[in-house]
Amino acid sequence: MIRLRQIKKSFQDKSGINEVLRGIDLDVMEGEFVSIMGPSGAGKSLLLSILGMYDSAWQGEYFFLDQAIHRLNSKQRGELNKRYVGFVFQQFHLLDELTVAENLEVPLSYRDVRKAERQALVADMLDRIGMVARRKVYPSRLSGGLQQLVAVARAIIARPRLLLADEPTGNLHSEQGRQIMELFQKLNREGTTIIQVTHSEFNAGFGNRVLHIFDGRIEEPVKAGQDTTTTTDH
Repeated sequence: MIRLRQIKKSFQDKSGINEVLRGIDLDVMEGEFVSIMGPSGAGKSLLLSILGMYDSAWQGEYFFLDQAIHRLNSKQRGELNKRYVGFVFQQFHLLDELTVAENLEVPLSYRDVRKAERQALVADMLDRIGMVARRKVYPSRLSGGLQQLVAVARAIIARPRLLLADEPTGNLHSEQGRQIMELFQKLNREGTTIIQVTHSEFNAGFGNRVLHIFDGRIEEPVKAGQDTTTTTDH
């Protein structure tokens, strides 16, 4: 599903060129559940942004579903993103002018889902995350934890083929976090490919592969559940 070859990303700062990603090679098969771990500043979130086609200022080759992403323009990348990718952002990126229910409906509108079906899917998702009573509430009136639940629900409601998650349980209490990870695991068993960035070994254990990024490079993968030592991201 995904093939990265020598992905590089750098920034210019006061000290010169800062190389964040230094030649990432990665293959992800459809149906995998991959966890990416590593210290703060290692490039994990940046790599996820590239995979989600939100960042285009990088070097290398990126193939997604046999399409050469590095050869597409921004509009073409955006169309692929809307059609196939769900993304749980660390900063939520909910639309403040839309209610909770309207935020959940947005990704369904990109996939030509009929209005009646959209409403049914939104109602079901609100029930699953326990927010039926808050369907008409605006995100700014919700706590950080509830905003994160809505962000997760928005990312998965359209059943994307690829789900990318950046610290998906960072603002949730332990039971909510477990529920989200179990939901991810269920989606993965039903065929959704998942790549998550996490500092939590518990969360990483829900997947079937763990990768470590250090100084912009991927270390040799280890099986989920093995002992790993990381520092908290962000």
